[in-house]
Amino acid sequence: MTDGPPELTSLERTALYKSLGNPLRRRILEFLGEHGEANSTVLARELGESSGTTSYHLRRLAEQRLIEEIPEKSGGRERWWRSLPFRHTTPDPATMTAEEYAAAEHLALLKIDVDTELFRRAHQEYRGPEGWAQVQRHGGWMTQDELHAFLRDYNALLDSYSHAREDAPEGARPVSLRFYAVPDGVGEWNGEPTGP
Repeated sequence: MTDGPPELTSLERTALYKSLGNPLRRRILEFLGEHGEANSTVLARELGESSGTTSYHLRRLAEQRLIEEIPEKSGGRERWWRSLPFRHTTPDPATMTAEEYAAAEHLALLKIDVDTELFRRAHQEYRGPEGWAQVQRHGGWMTQDELHAFLRDYNALLDSYSHAREDAPEGARPVSLRFYAVPDGVGEWNGEPTGP
């Protein structure tokens, strides 16, 4: 088992959140995720931007280790890029600087819009328990330690069933999954206040 990526500093996290919140960089990452690879010219044509602009943003994304150059396809001034596997857990907001928190909050609001649209699509495209689109809602009582253990198992399960784009078996499709855990308010029947 490999160690994860090095822990990011507050400045690095702030830059990451700003990058992921940048509309053009998000579109570049989405394009690379869907198509596997591209150069600045392809991205400029597909995204309606200049190749100078896409080239600049590609370099910034590479600096943050979100994408990498494909050496065997690159030559001269033509550089091809692919996305890299990425996983990040946002730290406790109480430990963030004001600038980091503002960047993280902006990104979170963008993600809520994307996730809301995915939720709508999952309901609209649901074709029963054997279809591609699935909607599951569950609840139960857990301790905080049990919740954290569940999350570790959930991530391990995702890792065991997920494939890199280049290793995906025939018939595999990109699938968006989301996980939320929110403790409900506790009723007064057990002597604890209702709500957070």
